[in-house]
Amino acid sequence: MEGTEELKRLMEDVKYFISDNKESFTFISAASDVKKEISALKSKNIMKGYIDNEKRSPNPDALKFLKETKVNKCTKCALSKTRKNIVFGEGSPESRLMFIGEAPGAEEDNTGRPFVGRAGQLLTKIIESINLKREDVYIANIIKCRPPENRNPMEDEMVSCAPFLKEQISIIKPEIICTLGKFSTEFIIGKDKGAISSVRGKEFDYEGTTVIPTYHPSYLLRNPSAKKETWEDMKKIRGLYFK
Repeated sequence: MEGTEELKRLMEDVKYFISDNKESFTFISAASDVKKEISALKSKNIMKGYIDNEKRSPNPDALKFLKETKVNKCTKCALSKTRKNIVFGEGSPESRLMFIGEAPGAEEDNTGRPFVGRAGQLLTKIIESINLKREDVYIANIIKCRPPENRNPMEDEMVSCAPFLKEQISIIKPEIICTLGKFSTEFIIGKDKGAISSVRGKEFDYEGTTVIPTYHPSYLLRNPSAKKETWEDMKKIRGLYFK
């Protein structure tokens, strides 16, 4: 059964490749030669995007469906009674890099967009420092509604909202996740790995995705000296992203 499914995927790759390269492609008639031919094409980077991204097939419509049918109607916790706007997330649904924070603040609650206040402006500069634009990545939070007075998110709130973030990750399939601060880091890699100061810049695994924690931008605004460490973390992310 596993071999059959693999052959189906390989044949699907060939079909799409043929449709895009009708003039130059010599049709493969023997099924036994499919894998060999695709391997040769891949080694020449001819089929880059068909095979290299085989495991990454983000679906923007799935994100839209999640937002409109589940998140926008959520009343699982008390935050739904005080929010102005749901802050779902934004960016490229095909992004290879995803940033995850903890919860929206006042500006985010007003606009419905993540990281648009002072911390968000700093995050934008951090993203640009590694030769990317904000629209090249995807940005989300664990919690989609603002906690009153910007207090820390409570455990029951994170538990209620967690399935939404997990589904976002599942849809986007990022290659790298950068967790911002204590709460998102603990959510993704677990609470047993240590404080953010001891895990930042290290590599962890989340269901096959590389995770690199760093400080939350709001922490950097209060502690500018930590920007140097964050820069080291971002250089590591840049190296993985552009390797």
